[in-house]
Amino acid sequence: MSDTDPSIIRRRHSSHWGAFNTLVKDGKLIGVEPFEKDAHPSRIIESIPDSLYSETRIKQPMIRASWLKDGPGARTDRRGAEPFVPVPWDEALDLLAAELKRVKEEHGNESIFGGSYGWSSAGRFHHAKTQLQRFLGMFGGYTGQVHSYSNAAGHAILPYIFGDPGLGRGPFTSWDSIADHCDLFVSFGGLGLKNTQVEPGGMGEHGTHKWLNKLKNGRTKFVSITPLRDDTADFLDADWLAPRPGSDVALMLGIAHTLVEEGLHDHAALDRFCTGYDKFEPYLLGVTDGQPKTADWAAAICEIDADTIRSLARRMAAGRTMIGTAYALQRAEHGEQTYWMTTTLAAMLGQIGLPGGGCGFGYGSMNGYGNPVDRFAVPAMPSGENPTRSYIPVARIADLLLNPGGAYQFNGMDRTYPDTRLVYWCGGNPFHHHQDLNKLIKAWQKPETIVLNEIWWTATARHADIVLPATTTLERNDIGASSRDRFIMAMQKAVEPVGDARNDFDIFTGLAKRLGFEERFTEGRNEDEWLRHLYNVSRQQAAKKRIELPGFEDFWEAGYVETPEPTGAYIAFEAFRNDPENSPLRTPSGKVEIYSETIAGYGYDDCPGHPVWLEPKEWLGGDRAAAYPLHMVSNQPVTKLHGQMDDGRVSVESKVKGREPVVMHPDDATARGIKDGDIVRVFNDRGAILSAAVLSKDTRPGVIRISTGAWYDPAEPGRIGSLEKHGNPNVLTPDRGTSKLAQGPIAHSALVQIELYNEDAPQVTAFDPPEMAQSA
Repeated sequence: MSDTDPSIIRRRHSSHWGAFNTLVKDGKLIGVEPFEKDAHPSRIIESIPDSLYSETRIKQPMIRASWLKDGPGARTDRRGAEPFVPVPWDEALDLLAAELKRVKEEHGNESIFGGSYGWSSAGRFHHAKTQLQRFLGMFGGYTGQVHSYSNAAGHAILPYIFGDPGLGRGPFTSWDSIADHCDLFVSFGGLGLKNTQVEPGGMGEHGTHKWLNKLKNGRTKFVSITPLRDDTADFLDADWLAPRPGSDVALMLGIAHTLVEEGLHDHAALDRFCTGYDKFEPYLLGVTDGQPKTADWAAAICEIDADTIRSLARRMAAGRTMIGTAYALQRAEHGEQTYWMTTTLAAMLGQIGLPGGGCGFGYGSMNGYGNPVDRFAVPAMPSGENPTRSYIPVARIADLLLNPGGAYQFNGMDRTYPDTRLVYWCGGNPFHHHQDLNKLIKAWQKPETIVLNEIWWTATARHADIVLPATTTLERNDIGASSRDRFIMAMQKAVEPVGDARNDFDIFTGLAKRLGFEERFTEGRNEDEWLRHLYNVSRQQAAKKRIELPGFEDFWEAGYVETPEPTGAYIAFEAFRNDPENSPLRTPSGKVEIYSETIAGYGYDDCPGHPVWLEPKEWLGGDRAAAYPLHMVSNQPVTKLHGQMDDGRVSVESKVKGREPVVMHPDDATARGIKDGDIVRVFNDRGAILSAAVLSKDTRPGVIRISTGAWYDPAEPGRIGSLEKHGNPNVLTPDRGTSKLAQGPIAHSALVQIELYNEDAPQVTAFDPPEMAQSA
């Protein structure tokens, strides 16, 4: 493509996969090119033109036929199977405004679920969830969600350990400190580049790629502890240990026991910087339960040789060690224990708060973790207050819908699920990220009305009653920014909206007008005025940190702002380490809490007062493995973000025979008569999916991998228990909480069986629009 073609218009833009320039000719997007400041751009941006013009675009307001004919609650069992009827915008907004008003008057605002979890857009103004919750808050409130599917157990447990309520999002020790001081980086869950392609709010550069190369060429050695070799970048030449999934805490305990047994733990640091080790050590040594957590004990659980465990403990104690634990470990039964035991191990080494040492959570899970950056308040749209103060733990959606009035425990509280009558979803796809999709389908039939602002005909859109067509980022102006990136990016409108799509701000403005609070919702600003306002607020906040940003006009013309890297490295808990008396942590003790009196006081049997090994209900060492002898890891995909742009060329190229592949060890395949490329049925008592086999020795025997993101595609739409034919692993994952503390998702605690599929495989139709009707 010629750089000198005068008919091609280039504009700045950004996405969760990185910044880029749009290439537009005759009003049509013909391609994208990476941002020139990004030395390691993601291939995922190549899918953007495909998704923009996909046949799955929703081009006008749609209403499910039975709902339009008979009103709220009509034939909810037909969601996902029934035709949609196109209607004009005014009719759709009038009907929706009237329904919102009815539900509020008859059932109260808590009966409106507006959690709307999902990544949506990198743009900070047109951020779908923020716009929705701002609107619903001004309408009187809603029931929302707290924490995230990515890191729910981490968000819950880390404040008890370190006292910082926001620590689940970092920051942790920066890569430059690690490069200068770290001898050994021990990564539980891997340290790869797959997930670092993405960052909420986008990024101007993929910094993790740059820094891992610097670490490789320096002093740091790596140990990767994961059942999947490619969870860690291959160029790091990491030592690979492949434990049974779900056994990492036992492995950590075996390391900790070796430290005590050989006198390698730091008594002085534990006394000065921590509280509760005196309660933890008797458990570790078996005084309290009769079972010392020796390396031999751990070896029997995790299937890592005991001498290897002891050797690793000695290596960790011999120099400066950083323990990095990935998000993936806490997305499993008792996930809180992985972060707590990571902290305890780092505390025993005496290295929390030292340059390049201690522990961190999320390295390799997203681009921003570890990147050196001076943090300030980047442009962001405020979501406002929720007057009801009603919420659920993020992953308890199905339980909410199935159990109105049901009691549950969460984070020290006894709570009750509200009676949900209306769901309004905006900027996400629960049929991608939620577990046990057959349970979700059953739950999804309970509300009287489900509303969706959506760009594409995802499974969630197909299971809605009112579907409003939303614009992509390319069809509006916005600002992309992350507090963990050095760039603020202009997201300049490239093309006119496809069909009759509208941006979420305009949709909610239209609803607010009908409901009597348009002026309060818009504050008298249009899109351009909001962007200028948000940027100028951020500019003022940056100035307080002595960071000078240009005026808005100069920023918009250039298309980006780049701030310099900090002159000094960031070291997590450094001030506390240097002076714990005058810079205490915000825990009750002022120290790192290896034992939490608060958590112990909750009396939870699944999350006691210090880290422990609790055997999962679903793992290869349990009784369930007799029927389902393969552990399924459903990690994030390399070719898309969650389910976004699954129909784009990069994702489509990665599929095998049109389906999401299942990666399995050759020995497991041979035992089942499966060859590379065969269509297979993957199943358990929660459901069954079709996939295509890819054989690899880089996967631990007994473990399979099916990355998430394949759009849910049932052979019999709307039927609970239908065979899913595209390879969506969340048909098979369990929908239970990590514990009563966090109630987080446990997608990585899933056992399955695989068999060769000998029938004619049904065609994948995930990207075909649903049936349309001219009238109800």
